Amino acid sequence: MNVQHKAVDPAAQFDTLLVCGVGLIGGSFARALREAHHAGRVGGIGRIVGVDRDPAALAQARSLGVIDEGVVFDGLPAMAAPTDALPTVDGARVGSVRASSGGTPVPGLSLSEQIAQADVIVLCMPVAASVALLQRIAQSMRADAVLTDVGSTKQDICTAAAASLGPMIDRFVAGHPIAGAASSGIAASTADLFQQRDVILCPLEAENAGPTERVTALWQAVGARVRLMSATTHDAVFASVSHLPHLLAFAYITHILETSDPVQRFAMAGTGFRDFSRIAASSPDMWRDICVANRDAILTELDAYTAVLARLRTAVDAGDTAATRALFDRARDARAGWTMGAAPATSADKAQ
Repeated sequence: MNVQHKAVDPAAQFDTLLVCGVGLIGGSFARALREAHHAGRVGGIGRIVGVDRDPAALAQARSLGVIDEGVVFDGLPAMAAPTDALPTVDGARVGSVRASSGGTPVPGLSLSEQIAQADVIVLCMPVAASVALLQRIAQSMRADAVLTDVGSTKQDICTAAAASLGPMIDRFVAGHPIAGAASSGIAASTADLFQQRDVILCPLEAENAGPTERVTALWQAVGARVRLMSATTHDAVFASVSHLPHLLAFAYITHILETSDPVQRFAMAGTGFRDFSRIAASSPDMWRDICVANRDAILTELDAYTAVLARLRTAVDAGDTAATRALFDRARDARAGWTMGAAPATSADKAQ
């Protein structure tokens, strides 16, 4: 019996993928694309190279099979060998080597050489690190390569990319996968992290359609749903539904820590506390950077939320049970009707 297989999207392919930042998101994207490549959903040679400032993270990614090779961002030699093969200086690992067929360690490709070989480059580092790396990428990136990112804010990286890439800015597609996990780092990465999750792409006006089509095809090959919006709209929306909730969780835990009996309060906390406070376990460095990158939109959301709290406080203080109940009813109904990943409401929907 002949089995019909869905044809591979010609845009879903890569010969060399450069993953800059081998943490949870970068590692999961690499794992997912490797699995898709093995399954025939992605074409091309399928070579994956990691770039990171932490040699240990690269060594772990290599040992887990997430990447084929790696290079330390500060320009040290490339890495493609297991951890125990890393050379050391005063006990500290300083990079890595690739083992030759005879077992003798030989230097790997430099960062510039890896960039020049890559046909797809994805930035999975904080914006500050990405800006510095963009300058290196601009010097060596192929004219037909595609560059994208996975950051939580988009206007800042679009501005930095335009400044660094110049006329090659049409090869850049800003992106943001709406996916995460309670743990971070390469060890927490999984090939199914993006299954049925949204990925927002924010193409620049000057960009031609090719890069967006290719980035879209790769995300779809790993099971994601792709949506397009402007960088300005993205930052306003996610200041509301992502950035503000994280700030509230951090602030709430800080509030408990500053009470007279935090130990007892933590000991008595139950599922409501667990569910509300879970995201306070997120990376402080990442959220510090997000607060800087999306300051104006976050301040707008904080001010609006503070106004709602003030209304609620006034109602509680006055014993206004009708106003309190009305606020609770409205919020409960909206939350009960919410489905993650549902299509955005149209103007007509909102009017009903």
